Amino acid sequence: MDELLINIDKIHTTKLGFIRIKKNLLLDDNIDIIKYIKDIILNKDNNIIKKGKNYYCYYNNIIITINSYNYCVITAHIKG
Repeated sequence: MDELLINIDKIHTTKLGFIRIKKNLLLDDNIDIIKYIKDIILNKDNNIIKKGKNYYCYYNNIIITINSYNYCVITAHIKG
């Protein structure tokens, strides 16, 4: 988890990732998705675990999957 926080500025996603995350989290078009994800990662109430090659960030009912090698947000979805 500390490594993810140290490398928070490397958080990014692909064009398809933006579309997938926006759709899965029901976000408006005017939301800065990367800032939204970073804010969740930096929130003290989250739970981040590293499992295999990915980080999983759990916050309220949201799960964010981040590649631990390149810090690319693979997906985010609402748990349920």
